Amino acid sequence: MSSGVDVGGPRGESHPGIWSYFSFGSSSAPRRRTSVSLPHSNSSAGPSASASDPFEKPDRHSGYPGRASNGTAAGFMKDLKFAGMNQGQRSRYLKACGLLFFVFLVFFFFAPGERARLGFSGDNGKWPGGDVASDPSVSTDRCTKSSSSHKPLVQYALMIDAGSTGSRIHVYRFNNCGETPELEDEIFEQTAKKEGGSGLSSYKEDAEGAAMSLDPLMEVAMQHVPDKLKPCTPVAVKATAGLRKLGPELSDRILEAVRTRLETKYPFPLVSAEKGGVEVMEGRDEGVYAWITANYLLGKIGGPDDTPTAAVFDLGGGSTQIVFQPTFKGAADGGLPEKLADGDHKYELSFGGRDFTLYQHSYLGYGLMAARENLHKLVATTLLGEGSNADAAKLRRPVLNPCIAPGMWREVEVELDEGHPLGPSVKVNMTGPTEDGSLTCRALAEKTLQKDAECKLHPCAFNGVHQPSLAKTFAREDVYLFSYFYDRTSVLGMPESFSLAELGELTKRVCRGEKSGAWDVFGAVDGAVDELKDRPETCLDLNFMMALLHTGYEMPIDREVKIAKKIKGRELGWCLGASLPLLNQESGWQCKIREVTK
Repeated sequence: MSSGVDVGGPRGESHPGIWSYFSFGSSSAPRRRTSVSLPHSNSSAGPSASASDPFEKPDRHSGYPGRASNGTAAGFMKDLKFAGMNQGQRSRYLKACGLLFFVFLVFFFFAPGERARLGFSGDNGKWPGGDVASDPSVSTDRCTKSSSSHKPLVQYALMIDAGSTGSRIHVYRFNNCGETPELEDEIFEQTAKKEGGSGLSSYKEDAEGAAMSLDPLMEVAMQHVPDKLKPCTPVAVKATAGLRKLGPELSDRILEAVRTRLETKYPFPLVSAEKGGVEVMEGRDEGVYAWITANYLLGKIGGPDDTPTAAVFDLGGGSTQIVFQPTFKGAADGGLPEKLADGDHKYELSFGGRDFTLYQHSYLGYGLMAARENLHKLVATTLLGEGSNADAAKLRRPVLNPCIAPGMWREVEVELDEGHPLGPSVKVNMTGPTEDGSLTCRALAEKTLQKDAECKLHPCAFNGVHQPSLAKTFAREDVYLFSYFYDRTSVLGMPESFSLAELGELTKRVCRGEKSGAWDVFGAVDGAVDELKDRPETCLDLNFMMALLHTGYEMPIDREVKIAKKIKGRELGWCLGASLPLLNQESGWQCKIREVTK
C-alpha cells in the first residue's frame, strides 16, 4: 500500500504509489516531479540565509507560501510535513484524499438507511425508510416494511364489474414489499340472481334502485378492508355495453346515482369522473386490462427486465378481443415497417417502469353467441331465398345445418333483416347431417368473417380491420386463449397447450357425432360426453374458433396456444388489470379525511 512516499526499487528507481493512477483533475498532462535542473531550497540555511538577500521574500522558505509561520507547535508540524514532500508526493497525497472523499459520497447517497440514520435521508415520502405495520390488520408475512417511502406496506383496491346480467365486486389486497405490488388475496362477491337480470341496466328508470343494488357488494368491502386502510382504498365501477343499450339519458342517470351513493355512504375514495371512476367501459380498454392481468400474473411485466409478453385472445358472448405487443424489424428494402402504424388499434401503455406499444382491437358482433346467431341466420336465409321470394314453408320442416352434430337438433330463433316479409324473426329447427359436416360448417364460419371486406390499412385480419401479421411480428411468444376458448375445449379434455392443428382434429371428432363412435374417447374425460349431448352446437362453436384463429387472425396452423381460466390461482379477466393502476393516487383519487366528532 502506498503511503504517499516514493519507495526506491531495485535500481533506485522511484515508483509511484497506487493513488497516482487516479486522476481527479481535468488535465491529462504528465505530472511534474522534483526538478533536476532547478535549485532546491536549503532548509538548513534558515531565515538568516534569506535575510542576507535584499531581494528575497520574507516567507520564501515557510511551509505556506505567502504566509509566515506562526511559531506554534502545530504550525511547525505543518511546515515540517509539507517541507518533507516533493511536488509529486503532495499531488498524490491530495488525490488520495479526494478519492476517499468521493467513496464516502457514493456510500452516503446510495445507502438510504445510513442517510436516514444520520438525519440526512433527503426522502420526502410519507414513510421515510419504508412503511411498517402499526398492527396485525395492516401487516403482511412477506416483509416487515414497504420498499418505498411513498408506498404503504399493504394496500387494497375495489373494482365493481357492472355487467348486464349482474354486478360483481373484487376486493384486492396487495403488499408493496418489492418494486411491483404483489397480489396477496382476492375476495369476490356478486349480486343475487333474479329474473330479468340483476345488473344496473335491469333497473331502467329506477336510478336510485340501481345504485342501492351495489350495497351488498360494498358491505363485503366494509367487512374485509381494515378500518385504518378504508380512507385510502380506492373504488371504481366499470359497466359493460349492457348499460349502453338503455340510451345516454337513462344510463347517465344511473351512473350519477351510483357515484353519489358511493361518495356519500362509504368511507372509500371514489376515482374521479375525469379518470373514469364510474363509467361504461370501452371495448379497447377491456382487452388491454385483460392483457395487463395475464402478463402481471405470469410475471412478464412489472419488473425491470425486458421480458417478452404474452398475447391475449378473449372470446366473449358478444365480442372478441385481441391484444399483443408486436415486434418490428423494419428493413430499408421495403420489408416490415419500423413501428406500429398510428390508429385506434394502437395503445400506448406504461407499467412497472416499462413502456409498451400494444396492438388491440375489439370485434363487436364476433363473440361466440353472436357467431351462433350469424351462422344460423346464414343457413336459414340461404334456404329461404331473397326478399319476396322467401318461402316460409321450407322452415316448417327441419333445416339441415352442417354445424349441428349428426343425429342432433336444436330449435333456434333466427333474427331477420329489418323489413323482411316474414317478420323480424322466425323459429327454425336446425338439424344435423347424417355424417361429419365440419368442413362445410367451417366454410360458413369463414364467410361470416368477411375476409374480402375493403382493407384501408394493410395488412388486415378480417372485416377490413388492420392487424400486423402474427407470423412476422409475434412468431415465438406465448398466446393465451380465455373465456369461451377455455370453456369449450377444457371440458373436452384438451391440455393447457396445443396447436391449432390439434384443435382442428378435436373439431372433426366432435362433428362426427356420437353414433360414429368418435365420441368414445371422451368417455375418459369426466363430464365430456354429457357436455356434448347437452350442447348440439359444440360442433359450430369449435368450427368458429378454428375459423377465427386460423383464417381470421391468420395464425399459422402449427402455432401453439395456451388456454387458461386462472393463472397462479387467480381469475383472469379485465378487473385485476384495471385495479392495478388504482394503487397510484395519480389515477384520480385522494385519501378521504376522517371527520372528528366531539
